[in-house]
Amino acid sequence: MHRAWIGIGSNLGDRLGYIKRGLGMIAALPGTEIVSISSVYDTRAVGLEDQPRFLNAAAELRTDLDARSLLNHMLAIEDRCGRIRRESWGPRTLDLDLLVFDDLQVEEPELMVPHPRISKRAFVLVPLEEISPELIVPGLSGNIRVVLKELGDAGDDVTRVGGPPTPGPDVKAGT
Repeated sequence: MHRAWIGIGSNLGDRLGYIKRGLGMIAALPGTEIVSISSVYDTRAVGLEDQPRFLNAAAELRTDLDARSLLNHMLAIEDRCGRIRRESWGPRTLDLDLLVFDDLQVEEPELMVPHPRISKRAFVLVPLEEISPELIVPGLSGNIRVVLKELGDAGDDVTRVGGPPTPGPDVKAGT
């Protein structure tokens, strides 16, 4: 069984509802269980900054799926939740990122593990530190706690707004 960590976010519509729905769909994947879920954090948008604020969280999974299969399922879940890809870093109903998968290091066009910008994103590191502070990300110099400390005050705009969300039912968007 593999261990994987994912980031989850939303900045359109019922943000918390999309996060719960996405987690419910992840939990329903074959041979997959959610081990832990972080609290929910309010964060500013990164990249394209003129858009609504995000709610973000992280989750640890155990799965029989390989990294590519898990990523493909995650992309399908985003689509089922109404994500439209118009522009890089644009607004989205649901964003699922494969952050870390075992100790795998892959750099291919469709699969990059660990996530290439993990060490630069407080909205990823803060929730990860909550659930897995000792996690060593392959290729980085230290555990999540150390990497977050090295990032410095970039984490100041990541505000906890609620406890871990309860995964919602696996339902189609809009129902």
